[in-house]
Amino acid sequence: MARLVSVGAALQDVYLIDHDDFGTNKRGYFNQIELGTKVDIDKVKFSTGGGATNAATTFARYGHESIFLGCIADDPAGAAILASFDIEGIDSSYVTHLEKVHTGYSVVLLAPNGERTILTCRGASAKFEAINPEDLELIHPDWIYVSTFRGNMEALDRLFTKAHAIGAKIMFNPGNLELKNPRKLLGLLRDVDVLLVNKGEAKKIVEGSMLAELVARLRNYVPTAIITDGGQGAIASNEEQTLRIGLYEEVQIKDTTGAGDSFGSGFLAAYADGRSFRDSLIYASANSTSVVQKIGSKSGIISGRKRLHDMPIQEIR
Repeated sequence: MARLVSVGAALQDVYLIDHDDFGTNKRGYFNQIELGTKVDIDKVKFSTGGGATNAATTFARYGHESIFLGCIADDPAGAAILASFDIEGIDSSYVTHLEKVHTGYSVVLLAPNGERTILTCRGASAKFEAINPEDLELIHPDWIYVSTFRGNMEALDRLFTKAHAIGAKIMFNPGNLELKNPRKLLGLLRDVDVLLVNKGEAKKIVEGSMLAELVARLRNYVPTAIITDGGQGAIASNEEQTLRIGLYEEVQIKDTTGAGDSFGSGFLAAYADGRSFRDSLIYASANSTSVVQKIGSKSGIISGRKRLHDMPIQEIR
C-alpha cells in the first residue's frame, strides 16, 4: 500500500431533504419558496465533506495510509471532522487548527432527482495559506491528491514545488477559481502527474469541443489527463493509451455530491496500488457509481477488497 496525502477543504455538511418543496422545475431551479413562510422538510442528515476529506476516505477504505492536510477550527464542526477521521483511520496529525475563524460549513438542499444546491461558508477550510508545505518533508508521501485551493495560486505553487522536490507525485483536481487564471494554471501543471477535470473545465484550459481532442491537448501539459462527462462517462489518456469509458452501471441517483471526488480518488487509490491504467479507471467508475446511490459524499465509498465487474471501455488509437 502507498502513503497518500489529501490536501484541501474539510467541511461539516448538513443535508436538508424534502420531496415537495425542493422539487425542481423545467428550468433547473428549485420550486419557489416564498419569503416569510415556514417550510417543513422531511429529513435532516449530518455528514462531513470537502474534496480532500472525501479523497482521504477513499484512500483509507482502499487500504492505503491516508493522511489529511488542511484547516479546521476548534469547534463542534471541527470535532465532527476529526471524529470521522478517527473512524476511517485517517491520520489527522497534520491538521492545522486555526483561531478566530470557524470550521467550514455547508448546507445541502437535495432535490428528489439527486441534484443539489450547496450553500457554503468556507471558514477555516479556505485558509490555504496556513497549510505548511514543509509538512510533506516529514510525511514523505508517495502521492498528494490536491483539490481546489479557491484560486490561491501562490499556495498551490509552494505546495507543488515542495512535493516535486521530495519526489512525491501529484494528482490535481482544480476548481473554477484556478481555471479563471489559465496562464498560472498551465505553469502549475509542469509538476502535475495526473490532471482530473470535467468536460466544461477542460474547455477552459485548452481549445476543443470533443473529448478526444480535449484530452489530447491536455496531454501536452501533463503525463496523464482524465476528463469526466457526467452520464456520458469519461475519457483518460496517458503515455501509452487513450481510453473512452462508459458507465459502470445504470443506477438510480440519490445524491451527486462527491461524485467527482470519488472518481478521481478512486482512480488514484487503485493506480497507487499498482493496478493497470484500465483497471484503475474501472475502480474509479465503480466508486463514483456507488457514491451517487447514497446520500452524503462518503456513504457509498467502496473498499479496496470489493469485487468489480468489467465495463464498457474502448481504446482510441
